[in-house]
Amino acid sequence: MSDPRPEVLDFLLTRRSRPAKTLALPIPTRDELAPILTAAARTPDHGKLEPWRFIVLEGAALQRLAEYAVKRGPQLGVEGAKLEKARRQFADAGMVVAVVSSPVTSPKVPEIEQVLSSGAVCLSMLNAALASGWGANWLTGWMATDRAFLRHGLSLAKSEFVAGFIHIGTERITPPERPRPDVEAMTTWVSE
Repeated sequence: MSDPRPEVLDFLLTRRSRPAKTLALPIPTRDELAPILTAAARTPDHGKLEPWRFIVLEGAALQRLAEYAVKRGPQLGVEGAKLEKARRQFADAGMVVAVVSSPVTSPKVPEIEQVLSSGAVCLSMLNAALASGWGANWLTGWMATDRAFLRHGLSLAKSEFVAGFIHIGTERITPPERPRPDVEAMTTWVSE
């Protein structure tokens, strides 16, 4: 066994996302966000392809996306409370980092591995933000994969989508603990 880090394991065993609607100002500065992005970029990516990138959204950009969600949603049949939730995901946020899955053509690394790496980047960013003392939440929604929203709202290429909208801000309230998976029930041990 190499050098154990019980404090890191304790963090991982007790970490808790903070609901995006409970996050407020202040948000990280560029200098404070840099180590969070750096930690996220250390995620294994199966061939050093870096099949993901970041778009940091703040201020007017978030308001523009909120307005575009309200415009685009009804065209997809998204209305009522679901449309309002999509709007508020951007309108009420102080900072959102869009983790863009951007698969690279590779004879060695299948696209699915690159997409899974993008999801790992989201979790790494979420954990880095929490470890840095910020509140954070990983959201998606229809806006993460709708081609028109991605093209007009974020200028993404046809092959790209958002693996996660990582909301980062100051925690206003500590959410209650929630039930966790029964690891014993979902684990199969195979010895032969």
